[in-house]
Amino acid sequence: MFRFIQREVLAGLRSSRPVNRFYPCRQAHQKRSRVPPPVRLRSDGNQPITAFGWMLLAIPATTFGLGCWQVYRKQWKEDLIRNLESRMRMEPVPIPDDLSELEKMEYQKVIVRGEFLHDQELHLGPRALIQKGDSNTTGGLFSQKESSIGYLVITPFKLEGREDKILINRGWVSKRNLDPATRPEGQIKGTVELQGVVRLPENRPQFTPNQRGAIFMYRDVPKMAEQCGTEPYFLDATVESTVPHGPVGGQTRVTLRNEHLSYIFTWFSLSGFTSWLWFRQVVRGKSF
Repeated sequence: MFRFIQREVLAGLRSSRPVNRFYPCRQAHQKRSRVPPPVRLRSDGNQPITAFGWMLLAIPATTFGLGCWQVYRKQWKEDLIRNLESRMRMEPVPIPDDLSELEKMEYQKVIVRGEFLHDQELHLGPRALIQKGDSNTTGGLFSQKESSIGYLVITPFKLEGREDKILINRGWVSKRNLDPATRPEGQIKGTVELQGVVRLPENRPQFTPNQRGAIFMYRDVPKMAEQCGTEPYFLDATVESTVPHGPVGGQTRVTLRNEHLSYIFTWFSLSGFTSWLWFRQVVRGKSF
C-alpha cells in the first residue's frame, strides 16, 4: 500500500508543470512597459484646461480692455468738443500784450487792430468752402450755391501801436481768384479792426509733402512766420471781416473727428466673438 502511494506521488510530480521563478517578474515588467493610450479632448466638459488654453483667454480679455479704453476716449473727445464750442461762443477780448498767452487760447476770439501787408500774402489749400461762414455774406466772390475747391488767403498783419506782426487767415477764395490781381477791391488798405479765432499750428499730415513755394498744404505756422518775418501766431478772421470781392471769412472748423463709437463696437464685438470661440474649443472641447 505504501509503495502504491509513493508511486502515485512520483508520477504526479513528473507530470506537473515546472515552476519558472522568473515568470512573475517578466509579467510585472510587461505591465509597467505598457504605453498608455493618447489623451483625446473630450466634449463632456471634464477635460482640464491646459496652460496654453488659459493663455488664449488673453485675446478676449485684451479686446475687452480696448473697448473700455475707447469708452473713456469717447467721453474725453465729447468733453473737448463742448469746451471748444463754448470758447467760440465767448465774447471776444483784445489781443494780449504778451503774444505767448495765445498758446492757451485756441478757438477763443480776440480783437486786433492794425494793417494788412498784402505784398507778403500766402495761400493754404486746396480747401473746400465752409458754407456756414458764407451765411451772412452777400458781396463775396461767389454765390451761395458755389462750393468749388479753393484756397485760404493768409496775410501778415502789423498790430497798431507795436512792432509785432502776426498771421491772419482772411478767408476762402476760389481757385480762379487765387491771384490777388483778380480781386483788387478786396485788398483793403489802411488800419482795420477785426475779430479772429486763435489757432495753433497743425501737425503735418501723413504722406503730405514738405512745403515748397507760397502755397501751403497744412497750417505750418512756424514755417509761414519764418517766410513772412512775423511772430508764430495765427488767427482765423470771422465772417464779419468779409469785404465785397474779398476772401470769405469764418472758415474755422470747430468739429473734431469722433469715431470712437465705431471703435467701441468693433472691440466689444471681437471680445464677444473670441470669448465664444474660447469657451467652445477650450472649455467644451468642440472643434469646427
